[in-house]
Amino acid sequence: MNIQTGIIYIFALLLAITVHESAHAWAAFKLGDPTAYSMGRVTLNPIPHIDLMGTILLPLIMIVMGGPPFGWAKPVPVNPLNLRNPKRDNLIISAAGPLSNIALAIGCIILLKILYLILPSSLPQSSPALPVIRAVFTVIHALIVINVILAVFNMIPIPPLDGSGVLMGFLSPEATRKYEQLQPYGFFIIIILLMTGIIGRILGVIMGLVNLLI
Repeated sequence: MNIQTGIIYIFALLLAITVHESAHAWAAFKLGDPTAYSMGRVTLNPIPHIDLMGTILLPLIMIVMGGPPFGWAKPVPVNPLNLRNPKRDNLIISAAGPLSNIALAIGCIILLKILYLILPSSLPQSSPALPVIRAVFTVIHALIVINVILAVFNMIPIPPLDGSGVLMGFLSPEATRKYEQLQPYGFFIIIILLMTGIIGRILGVIMGLVNLLI
């Protein structure tokens, strides 16, 4: 991945994680917890969501190493004592982030289809509009890829990923207590799944399906 494409993907990542975290904060606020709202997290301004390591350093390192950027933002704080129905509401709050990314990806796919319809099928190489059109398509494609990857990755049911919060919404109290015992080991499990390529294969299948839609 060249630097120009890498910068586009960092922009896409920044937008995706901003939408993701803002959706968590908005859902929590609507369900009775103003904690994240009072901290200014219900916003599409990326600055309150930025994590130095996950949002800036890691994506830059991955681009320098030739890979696609990936990262995370500061987690949205949620106080379950403020929630009207903690079990149900935590499920909704957890799902809000990935669902927002899926919605953004679908919107970009629709936009891409519209552009295919309205733009001429071919332009001369000397056309001044050609670089602009290519840049627009690259940005939209990057947004689709990043948002799908972010949604799918976060829905893996391993703490602290959002999928664990969704899963706990369906578990019995006893099963929830047993499942919560995984929390200290969640990060290490994720690392193992990444190193063994299991997560990569899952994402590859999902992206193959997305490419069929594009």
